[in-house]
Amino acid sequence: MASPRPLSKLKVAKHLVPPYGGFPNSGPTGKPLFVYPSAFPSSTAAAQIESHLKGIGVVKPAWRYTMYREHHFHSTTHEVLVVHSGSATLCFGGRENPGRVVHEAEKGDVLIIPAGMAHALLEDHGGFGMVGSYPVGAKQWDHCTGGERGVEDRIKRLEWFTRDPIYGDDGPVLG
Repeated sequence: MASPRPLSKLKVAKHLVPPYGGFPNSGPTGKPLFVYPSAFPSSTAAAQIESHLKGIGVVKPAWRYTMYREHHFHSTTHEVLVVHSGSATLCFGGRENPGRVVHEAEKGDVLIIPAGMAHALLEDHGGFGMVGSYPVGAKQWDHCTGGERGVEDRIKRLEWFTRDPIYGDDGPVLG
């Protein structure tokens, strides 16, 4: 099992992203996009990340893949992504949103994406791959591209994490 960087050495970025077009972003949850840069050593393999996530028990690893180039969001669950290979430029909030967040993702980064937060791959810099996970017991994730009806009410009903998916009882998503 891989060990993340000590919490005391982690520099967490939190981004509240305003709604834009058909993308709810931080609106319904009031929760930011959390970025834990280099939370895992760059040498950490996907299987080690999955083992760590299973050991914490907050989320269940579901896939290994890249990110879709189309801006999309999930209305049925929050999402935890851990970069296990390569690097890429990612966009959160909608490509034209003046309040969007652009992140240069690298191996070891953790992204905790609240339901409703639009996200898309802008550029793969080579071999970009992530472990995608969802809260234990969550509904199957959906794929919304903006303008769907009823998503905000569905998002508002979702529970937020009671333990951090990476650090357990002491993690940044709890604050």
